[in-house]
Amino acid sequence: MSENPMTGQHDEDAADLPLEGMPAGGAEDGGDTAPGAGGQQSGHDGAEGGHGDHHEPAVSSPAKVMRIGTMVKQLLDEVKAAPLDEASRTRLAEVYRRSITELQEGLSQELIDELERLSLPFSDDGAPPSEAELRIAQAQLVGWLEGLFHGIQTALMAQQMAAQKQLQQMRGALPPTMVQQRPGQPGPQPAGPEEGTGHYL
Repeated sequence: MSENPMTGQHDEDAADLPLEGMPAGGAEDGGDTAPGAGGQQSGHDGAEGGHGDHHEPAVSSPAKVMRIGTMVKQLLDEVKAAPLDEASRTRLAEVYRRSITELQEGLSQELIDELERLSLPFSDDGAPPSEAELRIAQAQLVGWLEGLFHGIQTALMAQQMAAQKQLQQMRGALPPTMVQQRPGQPGPQPAGPEEGTGHYL
């Protein structure tokens, strides 16, 4: 499992998340989908039609979301490291707004609504936000994304454990003769010439 990109690690393996149990779609940025903390996908056969009931994935573009999260984390470090002039604050405010917009393209509607409720806009008085306002806004976004990634990883681990348990139950239900011999494991040896007939004196 890849490390959390919000800790400062680069997300080269972002698109290689072990997204088991989820449809490999044609989405851009890796074409992967990931469940959220409560967004595991499930399929149930209908009583009449037998069609699966698929839920919307919480994150449709994990790689894109991770890239934006890493970028916001880096910008937050820059804001903390050096003072910003008016032009820099204006630019950072615009980058923040665009980051929110880009993130929404890779999230489910439920997560989009949550992000919109939590992301308070900057004042519209024409003046750029202060450094403190930028730090608070970016730190809030970084924290929200860290929680999202943690929820995805927790859901993936739960799915892996459930799949392993189901596989063990299926193996336990098989008759002993149906259990395949492991590769490289020695099989029963044929009896030697002196076995089974006793030794002559």
